[in-house]
Amino acid sequence: MSKKPINIAIIGLGFGAEFIPIYQKHPWANMYAICQRNKEKAEEIGKAFGIEKVYTDYDELLKDPDIDAVHINTPIQNHAEQSIKALKAGKHVACTVPMATSVEDCKKIVEECERTGLTYMMMETVVYSREFLFIKEMYEKGELGKLQFLRGSHQQEMAGWPGYWEGLPPMHYATHCVGPVLALPKGEAEYVSCFGSGTIDENLIPKYGSPFAIETCHIKMKDSDLSAEVTRSLFNTARQYRESFDVYGSEKSFEWTLIEHEDSVIHTGEVPERVKIPDYAHLLPDEIAGFTMQGVYDSDDNQHLSFIQGSGHGGSHPHLVHEFLSALYTERAPYPDARQSANITCVGILAHESAMEGGKIKYLPEFTLKK
Repeated sequence: MSKKPINIAIIGLGFGAEFIPIYQKHPWANMYAICQRNKEKAEEIGKAFGIEKVYTDYDELLKDPDIDAVHINTPIQNHAEQSIKALKAGKHVACTVPMATSVEDCKKIVEECERTGLTYMMMETVVYSREFLFIKEMYEKGELGKLQFLRGSHQQEMAGWPGYWEGLPPMHYATHCVGPVLALPKGEAEYVSCFGSGTIDENLIPKYGSPFAIETCHIKMKDSDLSAEVTRSLFNTARQYRESFDVYGSEKSFEWTLIEHEDSVIHTGEVPERVKIPDYAHLLPDEIAGFTMQGVYDSDDNQHLSFIQGSGHGGSHPHLVHEFLSALYTERAPYPDARQSANITCVGILAHESAMEGGKIKYLPEFTLKK
């Protein structure tokens, strides 16, 4: 790409509005257009942020030759179709999680990226959270020693969320716990085995045919002696919201706090110590560094549900934007790119299939692995 600012279009303006001011202030971006089906809401947000290009039809937006990249923040069942349409229209794609809800659609996105040479990045928040960046820094400095085991969990009560969430198989939205356990060792999942446990309310089961309250998956890393375990729940399980990961090394280990906003723990040998996680705004351009601590949804009467149940996503939003723009600006692959995004997403999809088949081992398809 040329070194002119990258024209960005944001699709979906609930959670998506959080990213508008970050793109507006990033030195490599031009916050060019927004898209929302509700015309009144779209125009209101356009006026509030000074954005002239306002679309209510996604297909019309994709015809705009001046748009370089789209950032998709729509309901999960729309992600694959909208990503594929954008790639076919010659646009780079950033998409909120998950990549897709089927292995087949993940494959289509990977194939379209490789056909076109365009960039795809799944905007997985946890792998750019301050907690992950803290542990990544420790690991890269050698402080953890040899990685021995990783564990992730994402437990959440989804009652009150939009109707398409009702009865969703827990592992179909597993990227927040799968992402960090694969990203830290820069690994790939080779195969998975998963068990379902407990049951959700009977009225929630028919939509997806998934009965389980909790699904727990073991992941075997490819070309490694490492394995990981991830746990996911969505309904009928008593637990404060938790997106977490634990990392066990030969020298030091990290365990996520059991109660939100309390300190996590570092174990040095057998000696535990509570640790304050620092912010990592210093890794960002000055113009967007402040967004690790605040954003659009930062007042009590203006909280998006993902922030009420998500603790601000660990300050990850400006890091995600910077990674995507940096990849485009310097013509390199982002993390996670299309294949890596597919590997992370397909772990969850195949894990649910495994749970429905009593824990049967499921291998990740070749298209989710490095060439």
